[in-house]
Amino acid sequence: MLTVREATFELFRERGMTTIFGNPGSTELPMLRDFPSDFRYVLGLQEAVVVGMADGFAQASGRTTVVNLHTAPGVGNAMGAIFNAQANHSPLLVTAGQQTRAQITLQANLTNRDATRMPHPLVKWSYEPPRAEDVPLALAHGAHLAGLAPRGPVFVSLPMDDWEAEVDPGDAGAAIARRVTGRAVADPETVASLAARLDAAANPVLVAGPDIDASGGWEAAVALAERQRLPVWASPATGGARLGFPENHPNFRGVLPPAIGPVGQTLEGHDLILVAGSSVFPYYPYIPGPLLPHGAELVAITSDPDEAVRAPMGEAIIADVALTLAALLEAVPESGRPAPEPNPGPGELPETDPINASTVHTVLGAVLPEDAIVVLESPSSTLALRNQLRLSRPGSYYFSAGGGLGFGLPAAVGVQLAQPDRPVVCVLGEGSAQYGITAFWSAVAYRAPVTFLVLQNQEYAILKWFAEMEGVAGAPGLDLPELDVAAVAEGYGVRARRAGDREAVRGALQAALASSAPELVEVPVAPGMSLF
Repeated sequence: MLTVREATFELFRERGMTTIFGNPGSTELPMLRDFPSDFRYVLGLQEAVVVGMADGFAQASGRTTVVNLHTAPGVGNAMGAIFNAQANHSPLLVTAGQQTRAQITLQANLTNRDATRMPHPLVKWSYEPPRAEDVPLALAHGAHLAGLAPRGPVFVSLPMDDWEAEVDPGDAGAAIARRVTGRAVADPETVASLAARLDAAANPVLVAGPDIDASGGWEAAVALAERQRLPVWASPATGGARLGFPENHPNFRGVLPPAIGPVGQTLEGHDLILVAGSSVFPYYPYIPGPLLPHGAELVAITSDPDEAVRAPMGEAIIADVALTLAALLEAVPESGRPAPEPNPGPGELPETDPINASTVHTVLGAVLPEDAIVVLESPSSTLALRNQLRLSRPGSYYFSAGGGLGFGLPAAVGVQLAQPDRPVVCVLGEGSAQYGITAFWSAVAYRAPVTFLVLQNQEYAILKWFAEMEGVAGAPGLDLPELDVAAVAEGYGVRARRAGDREAVRGALQAALASSAPELVEVPVAPGMSLF
């Protein structure tokens, strides 16, 4: 006979899920006994960091990734990161230990009293198998579901005494061998109709969202924009977990603003707005105005039915974004419209003292290797980084679409573990870094050579900007004096450098990027928002 544990690891092995991120406790130890030598267990020192690393790894690898948490307290610690993973459409199989079955009803210490309800509404599915023998099938169910569109986290609660139970090898083998696929192109008539509307439009525009990259639709989006002479806007940065279009392309216009009124104003003059791979739209803050310019129609292509139905305007096609863009490309002719005027590159910025975040990003752009990946959690300089770097390769940018802090630092470690042959740069504010600070330890422990670039402005600049917008005066807790991220990183074993001017930043970044170990560059910058 086969044990539950043996069947589980064979399931994970068969599906290529051999990297597990976790923070184990007593209820997880039975699962980890005799841990297989062909698996890798990546330890995080706090559960939000564990999920953040797994989120980055899952996105960068494209594979459903196993997360191992410690019963109810561990799930509780991880909830903010699971919120981000849901917004990022990250395929995570989140597991947590549970008390022995004999003690669940007694609510013995560490019992998750309502395990399946606890992670809702942040997961696609939540389950605790009624019998030990059902564990492999439940995990297979979760793994399939996490990887099907719309991708996202699922949760399985696992009583700690289930692992040595025996399962029928035939039943377990059937669960392990199953394959479930779910990519579907839009109906041909729908594609043909959209192609005709696109070609007939006087001034159409493409809004490129993160699922273009996640679905593998990058080349199709570029070819469609070129064939139909489409100007291209990125979906608002607040919800852009990834890039959907090369930002150095002549057709690229910029990043849409994140509020209702400004989006409508930005798209003025366009009669057909094609949105691919994005919700319509990830708005924040609330600035009212017309949802669409006068006379404009909108069609969205999304793999997420909820994104489709919650949009306040326009039409939606629910289908795989990459496959549908490819079908649309085949259906449209070469347009006779003039090509959009080439978008000018970023301008030269004057030197300031102290330097501002835009200047730092200019230097970063100058030294960044062509195949580099950027993981970003610097809210007050997000647009400045996008404007200065003009990242233009698929899989080159990761950002928390959920908006919850604590994603960037651990996600960068996960991305680096998934993409060991590409340099990874994690750009952080010193306030953002605090939410996932223990990920420095994991970066050192697993030799993930991330370059951490910390912008130190001694404030929550993004909150001061919101306070000004919202007319809020005298709010406490918006200043961050005396935060020394470099010293904390050094305490975890990360080599750190401090740089105060343009040339010092250049040299420090070049040295860090050339290193085979995680390194940090901390730069004091002028307070306030940086947009260009």
